[in-house]
Amino acid sequence: MNALDQVGQLLQLVPVQRAGAGLLLSALGLPVVGVVIVGLDIMPVRFAMMHVALLGIALGQLLGVDPVLCALLACALAGAGVAPLARTPDGLSGAMGLLMSLAIAAALLMLALSGVNANGAFALLWGSILAVRPADLAVLAVLAVLVPALFIWRRRDLALLLHDRELAWCSGVAVQRLTVLLLVLVAVAVAGAIRLTGALLVDALTLLPALAARRIGRSLLSITLWASGIGLVVNVVGFLAALAWDLPPGPVLVLVAGAVALVAHLVPERRTSSWRVSASSSVPSPH
Repeated sequence: MNALDQVGQLLQLVPVQRAGAGLLLSALGLPVVGVVIVGLDIMPVRFAMMHVALLGIALGQLLGVDPVLCALLACALAGAGVAPLARTPDGLSGAMGLLMSLAIAAALLMLALSGVNANGAFALLWGSILAVRPADLAVLAVLAVLVPALFIWRRRDLALLLHDRELAWCSGVAVQRLTVLLLVLVAVAVAGAIRLTGALLVDALTLLPALAARRIGRSLLSITLWASGIGLVVNVVGFLAALAWDLPPGPVLVLVAGAVALVAHLVPERRTSSWRVSASSSVPSPH
């Protein structure tokens, strides 16, 4: 049986179809979340939310509730709760470091005291793309609608905030509320990707497409479109390659996304950086 026939047969299986649908939905929302991560310069957020997700998973196992649902709720609350600590971009990174330390300590303590099987909790962090459930698809579908809709609805405010926080304040943007909303979306997106690639490989769906798009795009709109397009190509190519050669999809997705990001960085850097054009054009003139 050649690789093409093998892919065709595998695509007839329901778990494979669900996994493919999850990757297509994730390409619409998660790379845009990566644009937020890059713009706010909160790279540690992935690690912080990974630890918060572990805490939610441990709590879910202890209470006998869906661990992934608990991880989603824990990440959403953590994203909202950490926002007041972030008065400056540097404060965001510091707050994420604090959150990461507290979350992993609480998760390990809970697992030790409750006697819950720690292997089961950590296994979810590695992901299992063929174990995607309808509930997971529903979360990804909501993100696929909400994240692009937010970027369309508040495009000017987002361009200002992601370009310069102080400039956004001076321009009348509700920086604190918008930051809370963005952090909640980022946190939920990281938790929502657990079933697909696992929290440890979530960069393939979020950060790497955004890094490549930022290198190519010239405005927030173009970067957003490029990020989604690159995410779609990466997900489709990586998933089909994994099926064709019987490889684990998560690492393949990361390698494909990383290769695209490296190729994008070979493109000569534009003098006009990222969303600066769209942000600056939205600032009211002092005259």
